[in-house]
Amino acid sequence: MVGVSKKQVRIGMVGYKFMGKAHSHAYRDMPFFFDSDCIPVLQAICGRNEGGVKQAADKMGWNTYETDWHKLIERDDIDLIDIATPNNMHAEIAIAAAEAGKHVLCEKPLAMNYKQAKKMHEVAEKNGVTHAICHNYRFAPAVQLAKKLIEAGRIGKIHHIRATYLQDWMMDPEFPLVWRLSKKVCGSGAHGDIAAHSIDLARFLVGEFKEVTGILETFIKERPIVANSDGWTATGPLSSKGKVDVDDASLFLARFENGAIGTFEATRFAGGNRNGNRFEINGEKGSIRWDLEHMNHLQVYFADDEEGLQGFRTIHCTEEVHPFAGAYWPSGHIIGYEHTFIHLVKNLMDGINKGYSPEPNFEDGAKNQAVLEAVEKSAETKRWVSVKEIEAQVPNDQK
Repeated sequence: MVGVSKKQVRIGMVGYKFMGKAHSHAYRDMPFFFDSDCIPVLQAICGRNEGGVKQAADKMGWNTYETDWHKLIERDDIDLIDIATPNNMHAEIAIAAAEAGKHVLCEKPLAMNYKQAKKMHEVAEKNGVTHAICHNYRFAPAVQLAKKLIEAGRIGKIHHIRATYLQDWMMDPEFPLVWRLSKKVCGSGAHGDIAAHSIDLARFLVGEFKEVTGILETFIKERPIVANSDGWTATGPLSSKGKVDVDDASLFLARFENGAIGTFEATRFAGGNRNGNRFEINGEKGSIRWDLEHMNHLQVYFADDEEGLQGFRTIHCTEEVHPFAGAYWPSGHIIGYEHTFIHLVKNLMDGINKGYSPEPNFEDGAKNQAVLEAVEKSAETKRWVSVKEIEAQVPNDQK
């Protein structure tokens, strides 16, 4: 039961599948682990299939449900709109929510393109609402520790980042044409879906991108069509094949504003890699490594260690001194993927309580989108493309 001194933030969420489940869990568990003056309330969940959304509401603990997101936004008992839909719906819902005075949390990538993302940011700022984007991997305690070490100068000036996000879940040529393989719904394939996470981690830890050059590749050009599918699965008989018009893999080089350089690879065709979100950052005084599949570990190397004892050490980021970890269990008792969303929700509730938009927010989402788009333009034109070139194509206060 919510204490009388706590401010209730009544959530209206659009979408109830994979991300809807992750977000619902985070809203429910955040007050259990963290003391916050703002408490999320699972007020209403929305989906087009009434049977499916009603079942989701019952299972995940939502008070009510809607089948039309417009009605959800119109409700007086909703304070925040959470967007966990396919990418092509993000901008319309977020803009409508902000114009109605609702706070907004949106899944990544923020939009279909930089123009949409910039508009979303401008509208949210104009209407004075708190806005955030769900780049949850920033909130792994090990990644937060990496940020603290970098800011403290422990690895010195950064020279390199090499980041990979490797999956293998659609290598089968008979895997169906789900919406994540349709450009009109998702905007891009592995590039926007998982390279966006690597870009966000690079911006968070290294700095702003300056220019990029890259390639995009589609290995399987056609896939079977099915009557019913979501982003990950499908049911019903396979029928004739349809065109895959997004990338299966994205590779690019980057230069950063601070002089660092980077390599990035995102693919759904790296056999044996279920969810290999990894990075290594090299600086003048040391290096840092992280792997989501071992998310509680941070590997760190310091060049000033004693000779004969130099090398990477593995820090188990479960101690009370590590970011967020003190809210959970005794040292060595690991946390998981779902806890990154809990930390993001804690961050969001703090922002709503104090009247600011915590990072990562729509500004971060727009900057991420500009990098994604610069890579796409580079792949098309076969040249280096600056991020500022993409940003300059969209004027401020666009109508």
